[in-house]
Amino acid sequence: MYTREEDYKKLALLLVDKVHHVLGKHRGDNGRTGWISGLSDEEAEEHPTIRGLRIGKRLPERKPNEPYDPILEWDRDGQYYHYLTKWMLALNRVYQATGDVKYLRWSIELAKTAHKAFTYTSEIDGRKHLYWKMSIDLTRPLVPEEGQHDALDGLVTYTELQLTSQSTKASLPELSSEISDLLEMCKERDWSDWVTDDPLGVGELLCMTYRMAMLIINGMKELTEILNSILEASYVSLRALLPRDILYLPATSRLAFRELGLAIGLQAIQKLKETSEKLPINKSRLEAISRHASLADKIQEYWLNPKNQEVYSWQAHRNINMVMLATSLIPEGYLGIKSHTV
Repeated sequence: MYTREEDYKKLALLLVDKVHHVLGKHRGDNGRTGWISGLSDEEAEEHPTIRGLRIGKRLPERKPNEPYDPILEWDRDGQYYHYLTKWMLALNRVYQATGDVKYLRWSIELAKTAHKAFTYTSEIDGRKHLYWKMSIDLTRPLVPEEGQHDALDGLVTYTELQLTSQSTKASLPELSSEISDLLEMCKERDWSDWVTDDPLGVGELLCMTYRMAMLIINGMKELTEILNSILEASYVSLRALLPRDILYLPATSRLAFRELGLAIGLQAIQKLKETSEKLPINKSRLEAISRHASLADKIQEYWLNPKNQEVYSWQAHRNINMVMLATSLIPEGYLGIKSHTV
């Protein structure tokens, strides 16, 4: 039976190539050209992520002598830790789908580069933190603040890359020290630091709870001590979000991609329930969250309605809305951590 699976795989590989050849190179409008890494074309083709990837915003990055404008910064180019971790995960999924180890190598190289560039030790508390946004060449922070969930995101992503690399015979860089850094950052925080009432943030917490649990089941036991902290933050965050009744707002006042992130997270918790007996996890909190699983269906049904896709709030973010809707309908590709213990 012809399923077009190979066609979709080819499109995915073309997308990877396009991302690297556009966002792995300088913009060309500020006197800098070629690969961000400074490598020759031949070398850069072998290591396209070795110096990170631009986010590709509309405006060029802020120059060192330009004043910081928090509003304008949203439209300026640079490198964001959160988006780099998402691309690490995407490259890992490509490796899992193709078996071509170069994609895993590129992912790990990106992780090592990002960690080295974004990690700093605060002069205030003496602890390690992560910058939210760096310059394209990774030499200076553009936003010195820290993303609320960046350390968690990095920890789960690096650990998944480490687990995946252990299942290959290829010689790949280690991420042990980077994982240790991020685990310590997370252990130094109280679970309440991760609480949010943003639907996308809540969904991401739920997804990270699931992914971390699957990593523990697959042998990454060092994550066990913070699993229930993330679950507690997820539970309290969902409780904070529910009174806002966002599903009763008109489409013009809603952001689909943020709601769909919540839908993905709720499905992740349902998947987690199926294997929770293998984990030292707070079952009552897990059950309390899962009672709201029907919200995922309601969100999907709402944004699948063509009428609701006609409004400006959908059209203005159409690309990310379509990606998030597709992911919500088939979340396994994003969430799936293959077992390496069997």
